[in-house]
Amino acid sequence: MMPAEKVVRSFRVTFEEGVATCFLDVPGEPVNTLSQEVASELRELVQALAKDSAVEAVVIASGKKDGFIAGAKIEMLKGVRSAAEAEALARAAQRGFDDLERFPKPVVAAIHGACLGGGLELALAGNLIFAAPDATFGQPEMKLGVFAPAASVLLPARIGQARAEDLLHSGRSIDAPTALAWGLANAVGEDPAALALEYFEKHLADKSAAALGYAVQAVRSEYAAAANKRLLTVERLYLDRLMKTHDAVEGLNAFLAKRQPKWEHR
Repeated sequence: MMPAEKVVRSFRVTFEEGVATCFLDVPGEPVNTLSQEVASELRELVQALAKDSAVEAVVIASGKKDGFIAGAKIEMLKGVRSAAEAEALARAAQRGFDDLERFPKPVVAAIHGACLGGGLELALAGNLIFAAPDATFGQPEMKLGVFAPAASVLLPARIGQARAEDLLHSGRSIDAPTALAWGLANAVGEDPAALALEYFEKHLADKSAAALGYAVQAVRSEYAAAANKRLLTVERLYLDRLMKTHDAVEGLNAFLAKRQPKWEHR
């Protein structure tokens, strides 16, 4: 029998009627941020849940009141100035996103507050997104002089090319009603994690878990393979070319120093 709840480092996992809800609560941090460690922890958790026959669906949510994931951890941004560390981080993130894209069961992101940068990329790797009215979505990387590799691949498939380019190029955020209208969010409600459970109970719980698992794989397998291949190309553009520019380093340094960047456009 599955336990009602267990803690796996940065994640508190609850089990209810075949649904594993994974609440991210990074220890010692006021808001959730993504780091190489968190990405690795998520990957280990996802792999374990994929093998658990009692788990029919997974919900990824935040255990913090102030939002889902606000982007990258500050120390991680410092590491980006090292090519080797940037490469390691990119590989960890890519493997985590690839695991979610290939996950053989429905994956739902339950979003409240800020869902930015790597947080939105993580949500995009799943199947459905449920949002609270206060949720905001964005890829602010351009404001730092860089771009979002995974979102560059995943976002156009979710909301269309033009809208994806709007968010990726401007770095601006959109609210929950706009996300719903654009098809980024599937539904909006006060408690998105409860909304995800309600969706499962209403639409999926009476289905064959075996058939549902194969259906998820059938509709996602070619998409996941193409996304992974494309992401490898995009990451090379990021690591080999963008990160050698003056403005990429200046943007990250300015962010860390809490000052305005001085672009040289090179």
